[in-house]
Amino acid sequence: MTAPIRIAAFYKFVPLPDYESLRAPLLLCCESAPVRGSILLATEGINATIAGAGSAVEAVLAHLRADPRFANLAVRDAWHDSIPFRRMKVRLKKEIVALKAPAADPRRQVGEYIEPEDWNALIGQDDVLVIDARNHYEVQLGSFRGARDPGTEAFSELPRYLDETLDAERHKRVALFCTGGIRCEKATALLLARGFDQVYHLRGGILRYLERVPSAESLWQGECFVFDERGALSHVDVPTDRQT
Repeated sequence: MTAPIRIAAFYKFVPLPDYESLRAPLLLCCESAPVRGSILLATEGINATIAGAGSAVEAVLAHLRADPRFANLAVRDAWHDSIPFRRMKVRLKKEIVALKAPAADPRRQVGEYIEPEDWNALIGQDDVLVIDARNHYEVQLGSFRGARDPGTEAFSELPRYLDETLDAERHKRVALFCTGGIRCEKATALLLARGFDQVYHLRGGILRYLERVPSAESLWQGECFVFDERGALSHVDVPTDRQT
């Protein structure tokens, strides 16, 4: 049986020079729907997770998609028996995910997307360096077998780790992953800007991998930390069949 609460996670890197003016009508729409969660707006795009009844979530998505810049907004859905957020926040930020590296601009270039079904074959190759783009406390709960932990406390520390550890001449193929895809997408943009050629990232992140790859074939070990009251998820928490 489908749980009553739909959790919709989405992001998009897209130029939003008018991002400040989007906040008030979007917040009103979310409160009227109603949904709860968090939406970040910046000149580089939108990053959000909202939860509520299916029709409420759909009302917010319809509001966003009425803007041509969000017409093809991709959404990753999950279901839960309660709303895992206490309130609704729409915030204005300098970045929708704070890397603090101006050279990293996914609106211009990003690494090659790897579908979850193809991820095992890629990271199993000896010449592919696999990096977990998440923070250390997330990595401690779980990660892919053989992935490197940068040991960061914040995403903005990752550029320093990449500078100190990677060499474009020596590390020809680099694969990154994160929870939902946004951090590794921005990190691949940074590597490309710094001269790396063969850079990959897991489309949809760990959560889509857990959804699409059967546990018997999985290279994931442990749980995946999520930034809401659910805390962490594993294969048993993520249905393999997409619900509607």
